[in-house]
Parts: sequence; structure tokens; C-alpha cells
Amino acid sequence: MSCTKVVPIPVLGRRAVNAYLLLGRHPIIVDAGTPGSGRRITEQVAAHGVDPKDVRLIVVTHGHIDHFGSAAELRRLTGAPITAHAADLGPYRTGQVREPYLPTGPMGRLMARNAKLREQAEPFEPDLVVRGVTDLAEFGADARIIPTPGHTAGSVSVLTDDGDLVAGDLIANSFMGLIKGRPANPPFHDDPLANLGSLRAMLDLKPTRIHVGHGTPLDPARADRWATAEQRRLARRAARGKLRVRAQEPDEEPTRAPERA
Repeated sequence: MSCTKVVPIPVLGRRAVNAYLLLGRHPIIVDAGTPGSGRRITEQVAAHGVDPKDVRLIVVTHGHIDHFGSAAELRRLTGAPITAHAADLGPYRTGQVREPYLPTGPMGRLMARNAKLREQAEPFEPDLVVRGVTDLAEFGADARIIPTPGHTAGSVSVLTDDGDLVAGDLIANSFMGLIKGRPANPPFHDDPLANLGSLRAMLDLKPTRIHVGHGTPLDPARADRWATAEQRRLARRAARGKLRVRAQEPDEEPTRAPERA
């Protein structure tokens, strides 16, 4: 078994928005940043000694503009196929996110007013459509894609055999990564309880480190303590009828996280 190294590729700010480079037998890019950031990503890939043309796969974790915005551009620059989950095909095919955004707290309520969240990205059709757990060995990494629905219906994470979890927006650092190492919700979730269930399922797989879309890596033990407190908070909100969930779109395919261990 070869080691698969996870390298952060900051797309916006120091770590406000991240893509990732997986370095195994062959390189894989996870997430594609905001529209127009393809060159920035490939330049950083090259700075790590990797020819962008050697990238074997582009994994998009979910259908939000800061994660799929440059997927089509990256495919042209690298020649690598794109893989993404079937339940988020709508945003990928239109280049627009599904609305409304459902804020998880004050940061989300503030960001929901930002017109950049409604930018038009270049649409794309994934070359490989994920519907369940998918092994990445044939693309050069000892890792697997695992559906982790909740943040969006088609959210996925990548777990390496070494225990590194590239989690997209399953969890984040506080204030879009400004407070390092402090677990928090990202600004939005379509279904907070489903997302928490996906996070719990991933924590049950005993990852050694959690790499997030917003911020620096998180300690799984600290994330687990945060998830316990978040479960209580969400239960209180649900009891008061204040827990909003975005309705499933007609074109969404149902998806669920793997069973907890």
C-alpha cells in the first residue's frame, strides 16, 4: 500500500476556501474553487512538483459555487475527468447553485446577501457520476469517495487508507477558517440533521485528520465533541420548529451516508 499525501491548495485567502491535491501513485485534485480560479489551482499543483497534465481525476465534493466553480476550466487545463455525485447534477449542468441558501448562523445570514454566491459558473457534465462508495485505486490513490449528504444532497467526502478525511463542507473552522482548529458549521446546510449524521458516520471510521473546505485541518476528537454539542443544539431548534430544511428538487437522486459502525 502506498501513502497518499493530502496537500492544501488555498483558493481564496490563506485558507478561506480550499481545494486539495492528493499525492499517491498519481495525483488527484479534490474541489475546483470559485469561477476563474483554475489557473491559480494548477499553478499551485505545479509548485508542488506535479505536472497538471499528470492529474488523473478531479473530484467535486458538492454543488456550491466555491467548490465546483472552476471544474470545467480545470478539466481543460489538466485533461483529467471530473467525478461528482448524481444528486447535485442540477447545479453542475446549469452552473448555478440551488436556492435558497439556508444559513447555519450569523455568518451564513450575512453571506447570503453576497451576490458572488449567485455567480454563474461554467456548466459541466461529470465524466464519472458517483452514486455510492467509489474506490480511487484505479486513479492512483489508496482512497475512496463516500457520500456524505446533508450539506447538499450530493455532498461527498474522500477518505484515504491512511485516515485523512477530505470533508468538503461536512464541517469547517469557525468564521470561514479564521479561527484555526475550532470546529464549526460552514455558513450553510441544506439539511443540518442529515449533515450531522454524515459527520458522525465519518467519525465512526476513525479518521486521523479532517481536511476542510474552509480553514485548517481539524482534530477528529475535537470534532466529535463539537458534534455532540451540535446534536443537542439542533434537537432544541427542531423542538421549537426552527430547523429549516431545503426541499428536494425533482431532479435530485436520493442519497444517504453509509451506516454508522
